[in-house]
Order: sequence, then structure tokens, then C-alpha cells
Amino acid sequence: MAATGVGAGDLATASFAGSLLGTGILWAVVVGAFLKFVVTEGLARWQLATGETLLEGAVHRLGQVVGWFFLPCLLLWSFFVASALMSACGVTLHALLPVFDDANRGKIVFGMLASAIGLVLVATGGYRLVEKVMRVCVGVMFLTVVMTAMLAWPGTGEVARGLLVPSIPDLQGGGLAWTVALMGGVGGTFTVLCYGYWIREEGRSGTGHLRICRIDLGAGYFMTAVFGIAMVIIGSTVTIEGQGATLLISLSDRLGDSLGSVGKWTFLAAALGAVFSSLLGVWQAVPYLFADTWSLLMTPSGSEVSAPTRGTIDTRSLPYRAYLIALATLPTLGLFLSFRNVQQLYAIIGALIIPVLALALLILNGPSKWVGASFKNSRLTTLLLLAILALFTWMVATMTMS
Repeated sequence: MAATGVGAGDLATASFAGSLLGTGILWAVVVGAFLKFVVTEGLARWQLATGETLLEGAVHRLGQVVGWFFLPCLLLWSFFVASALMSACGVTLHALLPVFDDANRGKIVFGMLASAIGLVLVATGGYRLVEKVMRVCVGVMFLTVVMTAMLAWPGTGEVARGLLVPSIPDLQGGGLAWTVALMGGVGGTFTVLCYGYWIREEGRSGTGHLRICRIDLGAGYFMTAVFGIAMVIIGSTVTIEGQGATLLISLSDRLGDSLGSVGKWTFLAAALGAVFSSLLGVWQAVPYLFADTWSLLMTPSGSEVSAPTRGTIDTRSLPYRAYLIALATLPTLGLFLSFRNVQQLYAIIGALIIPVLALALLILNGPSKWVGASFKNSRLTTLLLLAILALFTWMVATMTMS
């Protein structure tokens, strides 16, 4: 969850927010990670109690209209996020290995190479191989970004105030928008849904596995929060310009000016670990979402699926394999295009899924008739889900109007 949820967008948003607002908004990273924990824990609770993925539960109980709403959003988000991840990998690899005179050409070649490597790893090794590679990426990502933050450390007192004393700098009226964007950007969007398929791969089913799911979600979102805090600290020490993946290179150059070559190359290693692990996680898990949705929409309404097969996705099936190949190839077109305008659409689609998930969890985990009295939402969880629904709906509305 930590490796897939933290990508180029998280790096850019956290560092840019830190550069603009300073360490006073560190608390927003913690809040954002906690809110994503609440949503993902609810998803796991539903699946362990019912044996169904959240998508299956929503379609079976709320109708196939849910699937027809979800599918186009998934297709659009997949194209844009895949293009952004390829671009980020390409830009970062070119910065580490500047073998091309033209930076744009380096981005294209290295972006395609990263996509091809991800495709081969997922197609040949499946979940188990990807899990091992992700561990290495997470280790590199976590250690190097924390090391960079320590090199740029602004002082323990300043960091403690940013974490414990919530404040929102004005920034000529833009401080609130950046703070909310920081909360929303922490820990992924559509990838939250992938957790249900990963626990299936781990053989977790039944209510007895809820405790271990809460432990690893807590660990994953703790790492996500530490990573986001480190990125805000790093960003707060420099003035940066640019957008998307190019912003990461601009940031590494600024760190080189202030921290020397060690700071620059350490940060680039962290950036590569973040964007490639995110690419690998998306390549492996997002085809689950398509295959599950496709199966639900192709199954006649009202048909009952046997309990042993619910939530199970065959990674050798045509829908999974076809979507994996499409995900790794078609978005390479985005490497040749400017994404200044479509990035906003991608961000809106990604942010939209969180309030939708919160609403689904309020409906599905609310009554005890579906999940049982001990697994239904507590009053605190209900309040938190309502807060998430309101916050992210407001964020999507603000992004749409801007």
C-alpha cells in the first residue's frame, strides 16, 4: 500500500506544499494518512466479513449502475496515471543516467523501458515477485528520503510545532487549497481498492484476519505519513518551480545547491524508488479492478456467485492479461503529449473515488445485517467517514471550478 500509493504526484504535491507553506502544515500529512487508513480498514472489514470485494458488494446490493459508473472512471484514471508514472520514471532515470542529449527523448526512452520492465515482472512473476521487488524499492525510497530530510532538517522544535499545532498559512487565500490537496494526495486514490485483492493473494479470509490487516495497514500508512512529512520538510528548505515529474528534477537541483551532491543524488534515488514501485504496484493490481468489474458487468443481474469464487481474480484470465498489456503500452502515447491540461482531469478523477468509497462504506458497513454486529461501523467510524465524504467532495468541487 505504501509503495503503490506514493508516486510522483505525492512527491510533487508534498514538496511543493512545503516550499509554499513551510513546515506548519505537517499535521495535514498525518491527517491525510489517517483518513486513508479509515477508508482502507473499512474496505478490509467488509471483505473479511462477507467474502466479497467492495466492488462486488456494491454491485450486488446497489445494482450494476455502480459498475457502469466505475468502469469509465477506471479507464480514464488508468490512462492518465500510467502516462504520469512512465513520464516520472523516464525523467528520473534520465536525471540519474543522462545518456541522451535531449531530455525529452530520454524521458520517452526510459519511460517506455520502465513500463516494459514492469510488464515483464508482473506477467512472469505475478504477485510474489512483485512483492519482493517492492520491498527493495520501499527500502530505498524510505531510507533515502528520510536521509535527505535529515540533511535538510530545519530544527526539532519547528517540526514538532508543525505536527502538533495545526495551522494553515494564508498564502493570499491559497493556503487552504494546498493543505487540502496535501491531505488528499497522501496514500493513493484508486489504489486503495487494490488492498482487497492483495489480502486475497495472502490467503486472508474470514473475520479472524482483521487484526493483522489493521496492523499492516497501520504500518503502511505510518510509512506513508513519514514519507510525506519528510517531503514537506525537504520542500520547505528550497524554492522550487515546475510541475509534475519535472518538479522533482528541479527540486533535486535545488537540493544540490543547498546540500551538495550527496543531497541531490540521495533524493533522486528516493524519487526513483517511489515512482518505480508505484508503477509496479499499479501494473500488478489495477488489472484486478478491471477484471473484477468486467466479470460483474458481464454476469446477468441477479445471478448468484458461489462463495469460494467470490473476490478471486485469475491473473491468467483474458481480462486481467489484456488490461495489463493495455496499461503498459497504450499510455506511452502520453509521453509524446503535454499533460498540463489533462493532469487536472486525472487529479479530479482520482480524488473523486475517495468520497465515493466513503459513501459506499457508510451504506454497506452501516447495517449489521450484511457484516454482523461486531463488524459494522462504530459511531466514531461513521463520523469519520462523513467527514471524509464532505472534505473530499469539497476538494473535487474546488478542483473542478479552478
